[in-house]
Amino acid sequence: MAADTKTTKAMLYEHLRMEILSTRLPPGHDIDEARLSAEFALSRTPLREVLRQLAGEGFVVLRENRGARVTDMSFATLRDFFVAAPMIYGAVLRLAAGNARPGQIAALKTAQERFRATLRQGSAIDRALANNRFHEITGEMAGNIYLLPSFHRLLIDHARIGTTFYRPRTAEMTDNLDAASRQHDEIIAAIEAGDEDRAGQLAEAHWNLSRGQIELFVMPDGLDLPLGALPRTTTG
Repeated sequence: MAADTKTTKAMLYEHLRMEILSTRLPPGHDIDEARLSAEFALSRTPLREVLRQLAGEGFVVLRENRGARVTDMSFATLRDFFVAAPMIYGAVLRLAAGNARPGQIAALKTAQERFRATLRQGSAIDRALANNRFHEITGEMAGNIYLLPSFHRLLIDHARIGTTFYRPRTAEMTDNLDAASRQHDEIIAAIEAGDEDRAGQLAEAHWNLSRGQIELFVMPDGLDLPLGALPRTTTG
């Protein structure tokens, strides 16, 4: 029974993780714990253990005497995202270039193949999740115990924003998707060559490619922010 509970908890964890990253559970959404308990046949204690794990990783917020809620994406959150993202991505890719092992490089190439496949025929969610996995592997390559938790937290919101970036509405946005894929290839080449400076440059270029799409994420979904309120002057 203990083994079954452990397996079910792992399934619930992955289910909620994917639902949040894909925005099928949108930012600020209340978690229906009673429904999940019935759906996964879990009692309150193991269910709350899963939610505590997700809270520790930044997916949900636990509220005293109230249910869990998907981590919000307020203006303050997005501002902090924009300040931190270029610094963290740059540090991760530089460390990845210095520390990557052959097996990790092979995994990164496989992730890139998956990403290219989703660009051809996947949904916006498929593309965002494939991109997320590509960057998760670069974090594993970096191997820094202090940097990795921040990077993982950053990737949660990057994936959620990515559901907009990977649903192009103009020819320019479609071109940006192709450019993102080419930059992935260049990132792999820099890491494989151990070129930390080039990896850092590519981190900045890759970030700059997608940062403008935040407006499309913010404006339709009710945050009601003026476009000029976003910190456009922040760079890596």
